[in-house]
Amino acid sequence: MKVVLLAGGFGSRLSEHTEARPKPMIEIGAHPILWHIMNIYASHGFNDFVVACGYKGEVIKDYFHSFFIRHSDYIVNLKDGTKEILRTEAPDWRIAVVDTGLHTMTGGRIRRLRSWLGDETFMVTYGDGVGNVDLRALMAFHRAHGKLATVTAVRPPARFGGLVLDGVSVREFSEKPQSGEGWINGGFFVFEPAVLDHIDEDATSLEREPLERLAAKGQLAAYRHEGFWQPMDTLREKRLLETLWESGKAPWKSW
Repeated sequence: MKVVLLAGGFGSRLSEHTEARPKPMIEIGAHPILWHIMNIYASHGFNDFVVACGYKGEVIKDYFHSFFIRHSDYIVNLKDGTKEILRTEAPDWRIAVVDTGLHTMTGGRIRRLRSWLGDETFMVTYGDGVGNVDLRALMAFHRAHGKLATVTAVRPPARFGGLVLDGVSVREFSEKPQSGEGWINGGFFVFEPAVLDHIDEDATSLEREPLERLAAKGQLAAYRHEGFWQPMDTLREKRLLETLWESGKAPWKSW
């Protein structure tokens, strides 16, 4: 099953990091967040990826073009360029890196991948968020309800410290509450091919007309994820993810 990674946006809210590279290539630890996301999927057995590039897509292409060599020991014959691989730590992944246009919106990027996706169920996620989503349970849920699309519903990370008040007294103070109230779109989608028929053009945002239409037709289901989920939209969120990774207890690390 193919996994589409939406990696073509401008990442304007992290402009200090995205002037020379796309947001999915911003590193958490020593690896781009895109690598972290792919590892989440691969740890559940999904390792056939299609990366939908746009802004600074050449950076992503260069990264994967040299990935195998950078993760291998080898002997090279400088006369003819042949190599003998001695050892490799490269994962068993298949990756298509596809230019889907500089200004194409999220829905349009998926639409441009129609020929790559064929007639089978496929998965989609954003290239800038991680979570400990049980992807096999997500897929089983999608298969069971029989609708065209599934979105993973998550609790929004709280932006501010939480207070529980008793009159003028603070009964409880939480510096970093785990989640806010309600449910929001956390990505980690599962789509049937017919979803592509609901995407009109390059300028179509997945989060607008396509998902709105599917919901109105009763063809969109929500898989509720109560666990960890965190996007990387701001410098503060990048630092949070770095701190979690450096602690050795990153909640999304399932490999």
